[in-house]
Amino acid sequence: MRTDTTFTDSSPSPLAARLLADVGGTHARFARQNGPGQPLTDVQVLPCADFPDLQAAMRAYLGQLDHGKPVHAAIAIANPVLGDQVTMTNHHWSFSQAALRSAFGLETLKVLNDFTALALALPVLPVAELQQVGGGCGQADAPRALLGAGTGLGVSGLLPDGRGGWLPLQGEGGHVTLPAVLPRERLVADGLARLYGHASAERALSGQGLLDICRLLARADGGDADRWTAPAQVTEAALAGSDAHAREALNLFCGFLGSVAGNLALTLGAHGGVYIGGGIVPRLGEWFEQSPFRASFEAKGRFAGYLRAMPVWVITSHQSPALLGAARALDGWA
Repeated sequence: MRTDTTFTDSSPSPLAARLLADVGGTHARFARQNGPGQPLTDVQVLPCADFPDLQAAMRAYLGQLDHGKPVHAAIAIANPVLGDQVTMTNHHWSFSQAALRSAFGLETLKVLNDFTALALALPVLPVAELQQVGGGCGQADAPRALLGAGTGLGVSGLLPDGRGGWLPLQGEGGHVTLPAVLPRERLVADGLARLYGHASAERALSGQGLLDICRLLARADGGDADRWTAPAQVTEAALAGSDAHAREALNLFCGFLGSVAGNLALTLGAHGGVYIGGGIVPRLGEWFEQSPFRASFEAKGRFAGYLRAMPVWVITSHQSPALLGAARALDGWA
């Protein structure tokens, strides 16, 4: 199973400088690595909006380093990777992999989906960077599910390959149809369908989605929907308990996430656990543990008990684990 496109003249040479990148719709995170198993250094986060394209962001990052030019590169990026031309879903950047490799004189270039890269990092995440939300102990050799909300909704997973290794999944599960069960969930799903044509999971489970949920609730109740202008505004009001619509929006957000995560866990048989990344949920801290997430995750009728045993972990790493996953892709794990 291929999960990336690789351009290379030869096998990556050991201890040759590497450029690693984790590119989302809002930020591009970069790091340097001196070779397989070496620590990640020179980590920097650059706003995507500050640069016309990925090439410009890469040049800006490399221009700040005093080290030699990288020989190999792995780029984890938030969109499908299906061929030479890569076009982002939630940002305007687009590039040819062959042209990018040539422009930077790289021996090796690997480009893979950002959540595929994050999935590759799951087996080596420190326990201290995981916050458990319900369930028991994961089975070491069982499939693992992964999803996370930020600018968009990333979805992936790891499947055991039967030889002691893992097969990371590369798909677009964030664009499945949003599951709406409760009346207020259906109200939101209908509103998102009116706005966008298709009420996908990502339309609710993203920064813009949280903002849209709050506006739809306020408008349905005759409130001032236009006062909500940013996702952070909704989150802050919800956590402070200062606005009923913001609080309900965040609860619905977590409930939707639980339903989508439960669907993914059932599909993969994720007895190895379910992992939640992205930029939104880790910021909710302990509040998330009391949210509707876990109840919605388990609300699958006859299979509630099947899901009840599955652990869910929120990834709380301060440094992007997808950078580590990109390094592991260069090591041959994908």
